[in-house]
Amino acid sequence: MEKTEQSIKENIQKAKEGNQIAFSTLLDTFWNDVYGFQLMRTKNENDAEDITIRTFSRAFDKIDTYDDTYEFKTWLITISKNLHVDLIRKRKRSLLDEMESKGDEVKRVLDETPSVEDRLITEQNLANLLQDIKKLKPHYQKVINLRYFNELSYADIAKELNEPVNNIKVKLLRAKKLLAEIIKKK
Repeated sequence: MEKTEQSIKENIQKAKEGNQIAFSTLLDTFWNDVYGFQLMRTKNENDAEDITIRTFSRAFDKIDTYDDTYEFKTWLITISKNLHVDLIRKRKRSLLDEMESKGDEVKRVLDETPSVEDRLITEQNLANLLQDIKKLKPHYQKVINLRYFNELSYADIAKELNEPVNNIKVKLLRAKKLLAEIIKKK
């Protein structure tokens, strides 16, 4: 799907004004560019897809900071590259922490069986989470329920809702961000 430079600029302007269709159009237009870039860098489809989703989420959150003297694709690739660097740093820190804690792990023996109190706390936490999910808009509730409670794949959710898979990924990412904000406010 080839887009003219003018229509891309129009969609960027509409996206800055909050137009969801413009966001979807930009996502469809540039998805393969960003995903392909990350696939070459990570050599891992899951990481490439995750970083690409987070790239578009970050870009759409910060679209008002986009400077149109630069190409939109270049801006997206820069965001994507920074997210990949962050992921690598996070994994290195996590690996170092894991190596340090291995010594302590041998010394500890944990009872894996949840106690009655543990089960009660888990049930209360689930009830609170369900209440928080109900505070989201219905379309966000639906994707959260389909993904995490019905355990459907992105493709199955897209089929169920009759929407493109990329829209489902972005919608789910936004729903999780909004849910996290609701939880933080408590």
